[in-house]
Order: sequence, then C-alpha cells, then structure tokens
Amino acid sequence: MAAIQESDALGLLGDELGAQIQQEFGDAARFSGRPAASPRTLVDIFDASVRSYPEEPALDDGTTSLTYRELAAEVERLRRRLGSAGVGLGDRVGVRVPSGTNQLYTAILAVLAAGAAYVPVDAEDPDERAELVFGEADVRAVIGAGHEITVHGAGETPAARPGVGHDAWIIFTSGSTGKPKGVAVSHRSAAAFVDAEAALFLTEEPIGPGDRVLAGLSVAFDASCEEMWLAWRYGACLVPVPRAQVRSGADLGPWLVEQEITVVSTVPTLAALWEPETLNDVRLLIFGGEACPPELTQRLVTEGREVWNTYGPTEATVVACASLMSGQEPIRIGLPLDGWELAVVDEAGEPVPMGGSGQLVIGGVGLARYLDAEKDAEKYAPLESLGWERAYRSGDLVRAEPEGLVFLGRADEQIKLGGRRIELGEVDAALQALPGVAGAAAAVRTARSGSQLLVGYVVTQEGWDHTTAVEKLRAELPAALVPLLAPVEELPTRTSGKVDRGALPWPLKDLDKGGPAEQLYGTEAWLAEQWTEVLGIPVTSASDDFFAIGGGSLSAAQLTTRLRTRHPSAAVLDIYQQPVLRKLARRLEKSAQDEEDRRTITPVPRRAQVIQLLVLVPLFTLLGLRWTVALAALGTLLPAYAWLPTAPWWLLAVAAVVLFSPPGRLALAAGGARLLLRGVKPGRYARGGGVHLRLWTAERLAEFSGATSLTGSWLQRYARALGAKVGPDVDLHSLPPVTGLLRLGRGAAVESEVDLSGYWLDGDRLEVGTVKVGAHAVVGTRSVLLPGARVGKRAEVAPGSAVTGQVPTGQRWAGAPAVKLGKAKRNWPKERPRRGTRWSVMYGLTGLALTALPVLAGLAALLVARAFVTPGSVLTGAALAVVPATLTYGLAYAVLLLIAVRLLSLELREGTHPTHSRIGWQAWTVTQLMDRSRETLFPLYAGLVTPVWLRLLGMRIGRGAEVSTVLALPSLTTVGEGASWPTTP
Repeated sequence: MAAIQESDALGLLGDELGAQIQQEFGDAARFSGRPAASPRTLVDIFDASVRSYPEEPALDDGTTSLTYRELAAEVERLRRRLGSAGVGLGDRVGVRVPSGTNQLYTAILAVLAAGAAYVPVDAEDPDERAELVFGEADVRAVIGAGHEITVHGAGETPAARPGVGHDAWIIFTSGSTGKPKGVAVSHRSAAAFVDAEAALFLTEEPIGPGDRVLAGLSVAFDASCEEMWLAWRYGACLVPVPRAQVRSGADLGPWLVEQEITVVSTVPTLAALWEPETLNDVRLLIFGGEACPPELTQRLVTEGREVWNTYGPTEATVVACASLMSGQEPIRIGLPLDGWELAVVDEAGEPVPMGGSGQLVIGGVGLARYLDAEKDAEKYAPLESLGWERAYRSGDLVRAEPEGLVFLGRADEQIKLGGRRIELGEVDAALQALPGVAGAAAAVRTARSGSQLLVGYVVTQEGWDHTTAVEKLRAELPAALVPLLAPVEELPTRTSGKVDRGALPWPLKDLDKGGPAEQLYGTEAWLAEQWTEVLGIPVTSASDDFFAIGGGSLSAAQLTTRLRTRHPSAAVLDIYQQPVLRKLARRLEKSAQDEEDRRTITPVPRRAQVIQLLVLVPLFTLLGLRWTVALAALGTLLPAYAWLPTAPWWLLAVAAVVLFSPPGRLALAAGGARLLLRGVKPGRYARGGGVHLRLWTAERLAEFSGATSLTGSWLQRYARALGAKVGPDVDLHSLPPVTGLLRLGRGAAVESEVDLSGYWLDGDRLEVGTVKVGAHAVVGTRSVLLPGARVGKRAEVAPGSAVTGQVPTGQRWAGAPAVKLGKAKRNWPKERPRRGTRWSVMYGLTGLALTALPVLAGLAALLVARAFVTPGSVLTGAALAVVPATLTYGLAYAVLLLIAVRLLSLELREGTHPTHSRIGWQAWTVTQLMDRSRETLFPLYAGLVTPVWLRLLGMRIGRGAEVSTVLALPSLTTVGEGASWPTTP
C-alpha cells in the first residue's frame, strides 16, 4: 500500500478536506476519507443545538420565526400527537405538507423525535404519486397541511428515541421499471453525513448563529436534507422559501438578499439565473445534482466565499465526495467525505489504474438500502476485488485523478434533470400507457438556450389526443417527469432491438401541437422567438400554451430572464398567469405602456404644504409646553418669583418625566412614530402624499420631543421601540430611522452621525427602504446608508462614505458613492472588550446630567431677570431683562461647560480604549459637551474669538492659526502655527 503524495493544485487535500487517498493493489484507484465521526442520531444533533443555542433563531418562514427552544417545543407537541395516533419506534410516517412553511420542517423533526422515519412527498405532486409512495413505504400515518394526521393503521411499538440503526428517512427515486424506488437512510449514515460536512465547510469561520440557510429544495429530493442540517447542526437559522419564489428563478436572487441568506445549497442551473450581486452575503455556496459549468464557477468564486461542487446519489446518503472550487478547470467532484470510500472499477469490477476511467463504486458509512430486497442485493452487492461486503454501483463514469474524481457521464439510461436523478424507463412506461400510443421512448435534449428538456417521443395510432395525453401525464407523474410530447412515425432501434435514443430526431421541426401554424407579428413574433430558444421547438401559433408544449418551472425562469432584456418589469408570475402566447404578449405590451405613462413628474400638491403648516401648530405647542413646565417648576421652587407660573409638584414630576427624561422623550417619539407610520413598508410613494406627510410628521415629532438628543444606550432602546431589529452586542451611536426599517446584526457597530434615515426624495417620488448592517460590520462616522443599503457581515464602511447598494461580506468600501478598497480588517480587535453594566448605567446617568446643563444656566438668567421684573411691571421688566438675561445664560452655560470639559479631560490619554471604560466614557462625554457648545454657543465659533475659547477648553493652538467650527477632544488636540482647520460638518 503506497500513499499518494498530497497535491497543491486545488488545495483540496490535507487539513482542508481531511481525506487520505490510498492506492491498493499497485496503483489501483481507491479513495478513502478519514474515519467517520462517532455514531449518533439526527435527534442527538438537534438536541445538542437546542442546548447550545436555545434563544437563537432556528426556523423562519417569513411569517413566524422560531428559536431553537420554541422549535423544540413545537416538535415535542407534534411528537406527542403522533404517539397518540399510534406511531412508534421504527414506523414510517408520510409527510405531505406545503413547501416554504415552518410546518413542513417541524413535521419532519417530530417524526424523527418519535423514532419513526419520514417519507416525504411534494405537496404539489399528484395524489396518485403520493398514494403510490406511501403504499410502497407502508406508512403508519401521514402528516398533511395544518399538521393534520391521517392514520393508516395502529402500531404496536410506542414512540421512543431512535437508535443509530433506525431509519431516518425514506426517499423515493425514479425507477427503471416505471415504479419509483424507495431508499432508506439510517440515523448512523445521516448523522455521519452531517458531521462529515461540518469538518469540510468553512473550517476557519464555521457556520453558526447569525447564519441563514436557504431551504429551497423539495423535501422529496435528498439534497433538502443537506439544507436542513447545515442549519441545525451549527445553531444557524433555516429559511424556507415559497415554491412560487423558487419557480421564479432570477427573482429568487433578490429574495436571497432580502432574507440575508448566507448559506446556499442548490443546482447550478438555478444559480446561473441569479445576478452575482445577489450572492454578496453568501459565504458558502454548494453545488450538486448536476454537472457544474466552468463559466459559472469563474463567475461565482470570489474572496470570502467557499464554492463547493458535490456529488452523491440518494443511495449513498446525499453526498459522497466534494471539491472546493477555484474558478479554474477542470471541474472535479472531488474526494470522499469522512467515513466514505470510493473506487473506480472496470466492467469486470476490478479497480482501474490511477488516471483511468470506469464506473464509480461507493462504500463506507453512507451506504443506504433499497426497500426492495432483490434490488438491494443487486445494487449493493459485495465488491470482491476490494473486499467490500456492500458496495453501491453508481452507474456514473468518472476519471480517477489524485486531486479528485472527474465526472464523465452515465453508463446506463439514468439521467439527471434539474438536479434529480430520473430513470428514463419510468417515463417510457408512462408514455406507453397513454391512449393511442403504439410505442414510446423518452430522451433528454438541449435547447439552443442551453436548457435541458425531457422529450417524450410517441408513435401514435387511433385514439391519440395531445391534450388528453398531457393531462393524464400531469395527473400521474411529478412535474419534473412530465415530458414534451413529440409524435414520430417510428422509433429508431439498434441492432440489439433496443431503442436508439441518440437517433431520435432533434431539433423538432414539425411538432404537432394540435393547431395550425400562423403568421405572427410584433411582440407575438418576438415572444415566439424567445419561446423557441428556451423550449427548443418551433413556436408558430399565438394560441400555444407555454406549459402544454414542454415548458416547466426552470424554463419559465429562463424565459423570464430573456423577457427582461426588453421588458424589465416582467416576472415569472406573468408566465404562470398568462401561459398562452397571445395573452402574454398583450400583458407585456400593456406593462410597457403603463411604465411609459407613469413617469411624469408632478408638483407637490398645495394641500400637502398646508397640512405641514397645520401640523407645526401642535408640535410648537409641545415645545412651548416644555418651557412652560420648566418655568412652572422654577416658579414653584422659588416663591420669590411671584410672576412665574406654579403647579402641583406631582403634576410637575409627571410632566418632567414625560417631556425631559430619556424614557419620556423616547416614549413620545417612538409611540407617535409607530402610530403615524403603521403599515408603511419599503417602496415608492408620492411626494406630498399620505405616507410622505406621515413620515415628515414623525421626524418633526422626534425633533420637537427631544428624542433626537438621545445618546448612549438610550439610542438602542429608541431603535427597538421604533420597530428596528437590533441584535446583541450592537454599538449604535447614530439616530435610527423613524420608520423602524433598520436591521443591525449581532456585534454590528454604527459610529456617530451616520445617516440611517432610509428614505430619500427623487422628483415627485419618496423612496423608502430598509437599511441593513450585518453581524460584526462597522459603519464609519458621517456615512450615509441610502434606502435599501446593505452592509454585509464583517464588512467595513469607511467614514464619510455613501452606500447606495450592497457592501459584500468581509470587504472594506469607501467613497461617495462607496467603492471597494479591499478586505476588511477583521483581525482587530482580536477580542471584543467586556461590557460591564456599571458603564452602561454611567452612560445613562450622564445623558440625564447633560439635560441639566441648560437648567442650571437658566437659573443664573432668572437671577438677573429678577432685578428687572416686579409685580407691577411684569411685561416691561421682562422686555428689559431679555438682553442681560440672555447674556447671563450664555456666560453661565459657557462657564459650566468649560469646567465640565476641563475636569473630564483629566487623565484622558491617547490610544485605543474600550467604549465601556473610564476613558471611553470621558471621551464620549467631552464629545457630547463639545457638540452642545457648538450648537448653543455658536457665536463663539467661526470668528476671531474662536481660538481663545478653544484654548480655554484645553486645545493647544499656535499663533496665526485659523480654526472654525471644530469638533474634537481639546486636551488631545494641537493646531500648529499658521495652520488652518476648516469647518467640521
């Protein structure tokens, strides 16, 4: 036995993949991974995540988000119902719940928790298919929509926790005889697969809480198991996508962005429809189910993202081997997972030499079994040449290379379409059973657009009807197996007498679609060309139905991409709602005309301006009320000022809490905004319309109530009160949007004076969007995040930047508009500083203390005013006191601020310090004081007296220096002689 040397070509071996490649019997091609992980069940894996991440989101279908604790409780409730229905250990339970829902995945977990195996059938598959599958599996019960349980027979074994030898799932694949094959996978194999992938993907930054995993595959497709457990093995969140969204193809890309998906497992055909920008947040992209085009990997392999090509039949537990893509050819299916063994053999079952080609045979912990014992004995027969007691013969041809296997094609009549393995024999059998068919054969053909089509060639006779045949096939077969029907005079055969599928005609020239050809014009003619390109058949009638002549969900998505080159607003839903060519053409024409007519900029209605003026009345009343309460408090406190108003202390206390304290200001602004902006969502609205006026009023309310002066921890409370989603360990130092359309991920940091308003005015339009900042991302001070802006996880936005779209995960952007500079500096700080509650309280108290500054200055002003105002001359005295009282107020405010800045600057030293520390608190407080100085004492700035004032505050300013409205830490700032410091925004 000689070990093959590690190859550096793709960086796939050693620590990255952890696979050993062994050559046995000379240079025979045999590959084996490291030993499998310790035996356990999927239930063990889920329970471990529940214990480790109880409050982290586990499942989110867009309607309801469940934490791991909540999901476990839902699973337990359904498990008990299954037990009461007679489901026990070792039983089988059918699952036919609508896709894209939390209920579907809760049902699967509940079946596993009951000790049974789940048998999935797509909810959209025909009833005949479901009955066949459930009958073959001999299910004890079926879980349907709404978790309705239909019992098929009473069991004798009570529900119990499964063991490693019990089945986890049974998935049915296409069968060559026309009957689907049931494949059972044990918990030992399933858990070994989940643990093997955990050792494979993102080893430097593993999947974990905060990651969101796309669940877009049918649960009747074994790759869906990968989706589920990529989330639940790591404490991440599984995000089901509605089936209609999956069908939309290209439209699924923006959905990934909206849902902040970071992990995707899919087929290359679907990923090819997405714009690369929609995958900016995706850091793990897994391909499988079909051959991966080199140009696709070149487009999607990028810094900060792992892209893997995987291979594995259902019979070997989802994935048997994998290859990390580099964006360069050749495209490999890679090396085995931990616990899997691979061999490449010739027709005699002997291993081929390294570099040779042959059939791929799989062994190891991932081997499943067929429910059909005879089929199992045939396909899992021993491989005597290597001493394997059980080995699965895949029927796939590969080339054995030390760096990994290269897929070549099939050795039999099994094909892959849309990621599914399909036995052509099953389609043949369905075709031959059609009325009026004398002979039939199915084949896969490639249209000019590159899409693959399943074509059913039929030799017709009396009784044939195209429409009836299509309806019958749709009622009996899953949608993926319904072929395009092509009548032919005869089926070509080989010398053996078998049908020669390769000789079947293509492209189809004279396809009988049940109607005459006609001349098409305008949009209809152009649309017919697009249909022909996608479907690979001539489309000559305006009455043609896209789905009746071979269209499917994937081809509809491909067609939508083509339509958007001329009609940008086209959606896959248009095709489903208007599948007839003539009607679809009319819809596209109408949509184009509407878009043309829509963009005429109109002036802001005079009515809107009047409403804004009227709204200012109660807002200024609120502002006046604050001054009234302050004067009443002083009048009650100082009886000597008889001319001041008075009020009961309890009333003053309530008013002070509501109008002056951070909780009161927060409640006023947030409560008002939630009422005013109820129902407002991201979108486009009319300027001066209802939404615009409500938004404007909410912002003015925040200003007049004093909420815009909230600082420190109160900002996070304010953001949450407005409806924003703020994760744990977030640092927020800027005002949140009054719309509440803000999402801050775990550990995100938003520095001061960042514009997060999330709206802008464009002509007569108001654009409202959600602003999202990913986990551990940093947004620099005085940046602008425009509506719809998204900053990816661990990304950085430099100070003063304007983000108009997306900043991809792990990148650093700067500028206006922001552009990529390089990788984010993720190595700083190495450890996040601890957050003590002491400093959080200190920040809160400091915020309250800062509000007392104008009150103390106001007391000094009142002392001066007292000398002018007497009971007999209140108005005259007040008029005379305005100037001296104002000057006194300004002087007192300046002295108080000067003393506070000087005291707080003691022991303030340069360096990097945690925000929650003494120096961090000092720097923050001095900054707040300097900002208030610039606002309240503005006459001291941008003039000759400015250097004098700044020197008093502790700043070192040289002779002849010019300074303006600067904002800095005075004790740590030096301006040299003759230097110029312009205005700080």
